[in-house]
Amino acid sequence: MQQVHFISGLPRSGSTLLAGILRQNPAFHAAMSSPVAGLINSCLEQIGAGGEFYTFFDEEKRKHMCQAIFDAYYKDKSDHQIVFDTNRLWTARLHQLEELFGDFKVLCCVRNPAWIMDSFEQIYRKNPFDYSRMFNPQNRQTVYSRCESLANGAGVVGSAWSALKEAYYGDQSERLLLIDYDLLAQHPERTLDLVYKFIGLPAYSHNFEQLDYQESEFDHTLGVKGLHKVKRKVEYQPRRTILPPDLFQKYSEMAFWQDKAGTSASIIAPKTII
Repeated sequence: MQQVHFISGLPRSGSTLLAGILRQNPAFHAAMSSPVAGLINSCLEQIGAGGEFYTFFDEEKRKHMCQAIFDAYYKDKSDHQIVFDTNRLWTARLHQLEELFGDFKVLCCVRNPAWIMDSFEQIYRKNPFDYSRMFNPQNRQTVYSRCESLANGAGVVGSAWSALKEAYYGDQSERLLLIDYDLLAQHPERTLDLVYKFIGLPAYSHNFEQLDYQESEFDHTLGVKGLHKVKRKVEYQPRRTILPPDLFQKYSEMAFWQDKAGTSASIIAPKTII
């Protein structure tokens, strides 16, 4: 029977890189964010309480519908022993995953939130004449308004941050492995050994010099070139931030996983963030 695990966490924190590494293992399927979580959520909106067809579905049938969506989407991956589905929604859906899959793990990519904002700003400035769908005319104006729109509850960073925090302090936090982006980039072999240990599998000899994974068509449609491009070599490249100092300080303080009290999550991260 095919085993299912998940990749989640924060954006611009290495989830595409992690998927690009894991997919080297012929037993694994891993890729960038899939639509499965959104499809399941939309389905439940239609057949849940308040939906037009609510009376046609009991709890067991709703569960089967969600399972069917997942099975149908990955039907063409049946030759892989393990599927890693990637989506930032999953950390807010652990109660659903528990019912659907039982034994699963969630690999959560994290990074100093200030560097996440910096990364989005870097991409924005590298595409000066491509106004992406990430911002609207009102919040596109300055780095302050762009960061604020990303960090609010409905923003791409804020929503993922809230979902991860919920899971981190939740009653199923032992299913989580938080993986810091900087450590993954600096020490990929050691980090992957810990990932395999966490999911209970023997380590695989990955080639960190020859990665081959990108989703340029998806990025082009979104209007954000380079959003899901993985460099061929896994390496850490230190640089100066382009954020104003007050913004960098503000978002650095959002790294709640530095406090390991009140959670059973496993963590691969440095002791301090600078």
